[in-house]
Amino acid sequence: MLTLTKLKPPNPDTVVTLTLALTAEERTRSRHRFETEDGKVVFLRLPRGTVLRDGDILQDETNSSLIRITAKAESVLTVFTQTPLLLMRAAYHLGNRHVPVEITPSYLRLSTDPVLRTMLEQLGLEIKEEILPFQPELGAYGQQHHAH
Repeated sequence: MLTLTKLKPPNPDTVVTLTLALTAEERTRSRHRFETEDGKVVFLRLPRGTVLRDGDILQDETNSSLIRITAKAESVLTVFTQTPLLLMRAAYHLGNRHVPVEITPSYLRLSTDPVLRTMLEQLGLEIKEEILPFQPELGAYGQQHHAH
């Protein structure tokens, strides 16, 4: 059993004991119990408001184990269009609903949701259902533990 209490900066060269793949929602939990595929139990005890990012490294209380967090592939809707204005309009409507959204210059990505899918289609956007790592924007008022 591991209790992870410290966040360390991401470093691809760090040798880790274990890699833990978490969904976007799971990466927002600062206190949680996870079970790894091989049956290890991992407890998170992080400062409230910590949002884990893909590549983050956590250390246990005894400093003997390092664990790398990865963004787990999950069911998402990727929304795109040829018109930047339409993409901005979609981001506005999703933001009004406080939906976690991954924002890039060429697409928006959100968790699969039939109601939102219909709304976005009615706005005229193209939508692809995919299974991919989902990395939503951190909220403007959320605590960001380190810049990426």
